[in-house]
Amino acid sequence: MTASRVSVGVLMGICLAVASAPALAHHSAAMFEEKKTVTVEGVVKEFQFTNPHSWLLVDVKDKNGKVTTWGFEAEGPSTLQRAGIRPSEFPVGTKLTITGRPMKDGRPAAIWEYAVRADGKKYNPREGFAVR
Repeated sequence: MTASRVSVGVLMGICLAVASAPALAHHSAAMFEEKKTVTVEGVVKEFQFTNPHSWLLVDVKDKNGKVTTWGFEAEGPSTLQRAGIRPSEFPVGTKLTITGRPMKDGRPAAIWEYAVRADGKKYNPREGFAVR
């Protein structure tokens, strides 16, 4: 094999590795804390019930009245539906307490672990993975 063919092969391998990196990173939870959780109280601003991941956006008011929108990432619609979570469960303005594993960089976002609406109904998105 000539040096130019080896170089082309190596270059193609590098390009393939670089191109596939986003697919591998997509399912990574490396940006979230593994052992820490955050719990906030607020009202639903929006529920993005979409693939590949859904987001529950919650407006949280601090003691001075400043509102920060927190984003809670969850699974896609089919997994959430198996867990009993549908958009109708979280209309805009729904009061809730929600817990998740926060982002390492301090941004107001987390992986959704569980939520409790003001009426006491509890939701755990991971229940959608249960085999019944």
